[in-house]
Parts: sequence; structure tokens; C-alpha cells
Amino acid sequence: MSTGASRPTVGAVVLTMNDRPEEFPRAMASLLAQEGVDLDVVVVGNGCAPEQVPAGVRTVTLPENVGIPEGRNVGADRVEGDHLFFFDNDAHLPGTDTLARLVAELRSDPQLAYVQPRISDPVTGVTLRRWVPRLRASDPARPGDFFLFHEGVELAWRLWDLGCTGRYVPDIVVHHPATNPARHGTFYRLNARNRVWVARRNLPRLLVPVNLATWCLITLWRIRDRQALRVTLAGFREGLSGGQGPRRPMSWRTVLRLTRAGRPPVF
Repeated sequence: MSTGASRPTVGAVVLTMNDRPEEFPRAMASLLAQEGVDLDVVVVGNGCAPEQVPAGVRTVTLPENVGIPEGRNVGADRVEGDHLFFFDNDAHLPGTDTLARLVAELRSDPQLAYVQPRISDPVTGVTLRRWVPRLRASDPARPGDFFLFHEGVELAWRLWDLGCTGRYVPDIVVHHPATNPARHGTFYRLNARNRVWVARRNLPRLLVPVNLATWCLITLWRIRDRQALRVTLAGFREGLSGGQGPRRPMSWRTVLRLTRAGRPPVF
């Protein structure tokens, strides 16, 4: 690939467990077909040696599955570039200019630390509510100032605490199957536990109980299945029992900035 100084460089991290023999090659082909950027791609085998990896792409083999966030951290330490792109191995980029457009969006505002495209199902075109990173998610085509997906909440908060912002850009689309996260047996437990951990690590102490109480009320309203609710509450108790790691609470100035932007950190 060209290494011209004028071209933006992007480090891309893709996780694999060798369990998507059809989707993974398509994902990699769409990534390597990107134009207008110089790519450095690393495939991280989460508990496996990566297979079906295109020539010229570096790999990292982890002896055990360390989860998505840690696997991405490992990959991020191995890639080089002015920008970092995390890419699911069952997604694909519908255009060859997707990354270039995302980079251009980032460069349009020096305060932006991250941007998120609109995710849609490649067959139905549906954008699930949980894929829209802001409040009032009924219209996925409306842009917003937040990049909030579950494991990215902490990242977003910490970047805001550094004085940065993020942006949701719905006119840039990435395709991803509209699967149900509850298909994973640990979803409800880990979802609840991690919510508690994120709040306890990142919020001022006065806001932690407010955040968790709000989340509990929303959960009781949303989850109707008794078994799912039971597992969720067990995960909540697990989070309260500890294990969240060191605290790095955001400043009250950041709380005010988030609130003014329409997303007070109590949700």
C-alpha cells in the first residue's frame, strides 16, 4: 500500500474465534479494499490461532478468550496509525470510502476524539435501537453527539473527561447482522455487572447510587422475563461486591459538560 505522507493512516483491529468461516473473509475483504487511507491491520485470535487471514495481515494468538474489550486492547497495542478502528468480524464495509469518510469527519473538528457510523443489518437495513448511541433513539438517521455502546461507555466518558467530544454520523453506514445479544448465555449477568463497574470506576461518589438506581428502575421496567431478571439482579449484586478495579472518577466539570450535551451520566 502507498505510504504517502498526505494519506491518513489507520490501525485496524479485528477479533476472531474462527467461528465465522463465511463472514470473516467478507469482513476482511471489505476492510482491505478501503481507499484513501493507509492501513495497518492486526487480527487477534481470542483463545485461538487466527485462520483464513489474508496475506500480509499480522496476527496475534491469545491462549484464552479474554473478552472483547481486552482483546481489542491487545490489538490496539500492536497496530500503528493516526487513527484506530475496531471492526467486528461479522460486519462489512459497504463502500470502499467508508474509512476515509470517518477520518474526514474526525479531522473536521479538532475536539472530536471518536466518531461512530450508523450500523444497519445488510439484509433488512434495520438499525437496532441499541445501536444508536444517544437518547431518543427512535430515529436512527438523526445525528448526535454521543458514541455510547455498552463496552464503550467508559471510553466515551474518559475521553470527555479529557476535554474531547464524540459524534454519531448516521450517513456513514457499516453493515452488521441484527443479532440478539441475549443469545450469549452470560449476557444478562455480565451486562448488569459491567454497568455497576463502569459507574463505580468513573463517576463521582455522589452520582454512583443515582446512576445505579436509575438503571435498576429502567431494567425492572424493560425486562419481563423472570429468569432474565433474576440473572440480571445476580449480575448487579456481583458488581456491587467489588472487582471493578481502581477508580478514576470524572470531574464535576465533565458531569456538567455531559449534562449540557443532553446526556447526564446518571443513565
